[in-house]
Amino acid sequence: MKFTDGYWMMRDGVRPLYPAEVRDVVAESASLTVHAPTRRITHRGDTLNTPVITVTCTSPMPDVIGVRISHLRGGRAAGPEFRIATEDCEPQVTSDDDTVTFTSGALGVRFSRGDRWGMEFLADGATLTSSGPKAMAALDTDDGGHYLREQLALDVDTHVYGLGERFGPLVKNGQVVDVWNADGGTSSEQAYKNVPFYLTDSGYGVFVNHPGAVSFEVGSEAVSRVQFSVPGQQLSYFVIYGPTPREILQKYTALTGRPALPPAWSFGLWLTTSFTTSYDEETVTGFISGMAERDIPLSVFHFDCFWMREFHWCDFRWDPATFPDPEGMLTRLKERGLRICVWINPYIAQRSALFSEGAAAGYLLRKPSGDVWQTDQWQAGMALVDFTNPAARDWYAGKLRALLDSGVDCFKSDFGERIPTDVAYFDDSDPYRMHNYYSYLYNETVFEVLRERHGDGGAVLFARSATAGSQQFPVHWGGDSESTFASMAESLRGGLSLAMSGFGFWSHDIGGFEGTPDPAVFIRWIPFGLLSSHSRLHGSGSYRVPWLFGDKAVEVLREYTRLKARLMPYLYAAALDAHRDGTPVMRPLVFEFPDDPACAYLDRQYLLGDNLLVAPVFSAEGDTSFYVPAGGWTDLRTGEVFSGPGWHRRRYALGELPLLVRPGSVIPMGARDDGPEYAYADGVTLRVYHPRDRQEITVAVPDPSGATAATFTVTRDWSTIVVERDGTPAPWRVLLVGESGDATVTGGRALPSNDGVLVEVDAVKRRCLIQLGPQPTDR
Repeated sequence: MKFTDGYWMMRDGVRPLYPAEVRDVVAESASLTVHAPTRRITHRGDTLNTPVITVTCTSPMPDVIGVRISHLRGGRAAGPEFRIATEDCEPQVTSDDDTVTFTSGALGVRFSRGDRWGMEFLADGATLTSSGPKAMAALDTDDGGHYLREQLALDVDTHVYGLGERFGPLVKNGQVVDVWNADGGTSSEQAYKNVPFYLTDSGYGVFVNHPGAVSFEVGSEAVSRVQFSVPGQQLSYFVIYGPTPREILQKYTALTGRPALPPAWSFGLWLTTSFTTSYDEETVTGFISGMAERDIPLSVFHFDCFWMREFHWCDFRWDPATFPDPEGMLTRLKERGLRICVWINPYIAQRSALFSEGAAAGYLLRKPSGDVWQTDQWQAGMALVDFTNPAARDWYAGKLRALLDSGVDCFKSDFGERIPTDVAYFDDSDPYRMHNYYSYLYNETVFEVLRERHGDGGAVLFARSATAGSQQFPVHWGGDSESTFASMAESLRGGLSLAMSGFGFWSHDIGGFEGTPDPAVFIRWIPFGLLSSHSRLHGSGSYRVPWLFGDKAVEVLREYTRLKARLMPYLYAAALDAHRDGTPVMRPLVFEFPDDPACAYLDRQYLLGDNLLVAPVFSAEGDTSFYVPAGGWTDLRTGEVFSGPGWHRRRYALGELPLLVRPGSVIPMGARDDGPEYAYADGVTLRVYHPRDRQEITVAVPDPSGATAATFTVTRDWSTIVVERDGTPAPWRVLLVGESGDATVTGGRALPSNDGVLVEVDAVKRRCLIQLGPQPTDR
């Protein structure tokens, strides 16, 4: 929300109050409270008719400082609140004649005691950002509104990222962002997943601790500041010190929740019925048989909304006319090795049997008058489940448990954005604060049902709506995209923005959702889809089985589905990193290379895990440009080396794209390509890419349960490379990529390879030594 009319004046009808000085401070064991009158106090008379802004600093964990700005503090505390984790920390307060400082870990906030208001956030003796004169404000408007605003200084070379899933440019500088969940597709300023958190490449992030509407002006209204404002009398936010983007996200997800670990099978290919298409068991079986006949491994089959009867969504009952034997059908599908997903949402249509049941029990959201809130948008006469009512959550969860009993494995938890504000919640939550937070309660309810059934590491859903903390309930997909190259790029930008907002896992509809993609769009989208954390074929009014788009589509889908299966030792290790420390599986290059200025704006390519660079191709002809950071980056599939830092331009055939391996890395490749679940360490090949002299690389290969199955250490000492394995021996191989020279292997035998030297290690041995060229005489 904008309040100013240029640099000097306010907009008509806006009256600001600014803190003018630090009048007094109160230091307690874990907090610092600053009382700041809104004009300079020169004599006692100045204290009359002078509002006071109260600023309270606390710390939930080291390197994180919370700031609460208050004007009038007598209002009723309204829920909901984000769930904030805490860790043991001992913040310190220090002061002198000129300043008072509150410090937690390496981060401090310093207030000036002089005649000019100033609040600075510091780390390692340097200022990260600050709130200067006329930045913090309480504002009244002629229409009776009251707002709290903060403006934090934006340095010349600071870039802002995050704020949820946003489909515009990755860098948010110059943008206006309203944090308010909406069902607006991928081609508008609206977003399904709004998160009031931004991350910078200057060592800090900011999380506004407000679950409702937050308005951000990112270097827009005040071009050298990030402004955020909320309605009401209080504004709370946390400043999180990094210093790197990786460390900022680690601390932010420690604060708001780390992603659960999805099951290994969920990383395979998902195929759906699509949305409004006609389908029955014969159609579904035909799709699955068609994939098997074409040697395309399939892991999950998803039934979209018309598995239920029209006008009855959601009653969680199979349409008897189309699926007369649902449990038998699910048994037959599962005998083919498939998991089953079904579509759900939190909306209860008037014809659903659950409508009367829920209304009578008080489980549906009501108007202040007591009537059930209803609308004809989406489904005739539909109502919403009130997830603030514990009994309603149990009731809804019970319907899902019955589906699990019948053979369903997971849910696509659609919708959750169109949440009204003219309602009264069971727990008396503020409807405006609940609008975004509803998505959290909804998906938490669904996820906990799955976790209850499958245990930790066994639950997964496909969710569309989200807010801060929702990253705990993976996976999220990007929503309704068009079937165009432009929308393919929009989807990627949305996913990268979401990654910078703390979400570890993300997916999208291969080929786009709305419309039927041209074969070139569909084929170009396939590598992008399979080189994402999760991969799904889904559309709106048309099917997405590959043979409808030609033989080339079948060939490309087969190749990349099998490649992803072989990459599972690498991908599941990246998934464990996301689960353990909040590092997203897919992330923009600036996440890993914040000191490379060329990476700041890159949003048409990404890193998949730490060591794979993926640059999707967004044209039918295949002309594309991509950037590589310093070093020699090797194409995983062709062995071509691209030198950086610098840009490269190539034309790629259909189904091809840059898939580059970071220099000095080891990629574990699995021995199987028929699906995502197998013993990853058994027969694994370690692909070693240009290790530097004296470099030691440790690679942990997990098993599908998430436990470590094997740990390898690769060390280079001049022309000798030593590979060692801890734990129980099993067959494994080493492939040196891009190396030349003869190889001498201890405990195995050297096999020639086009890419370098292939070493097959004896099953009993845990160590191999590879010599490239002559050794120094003193060794």
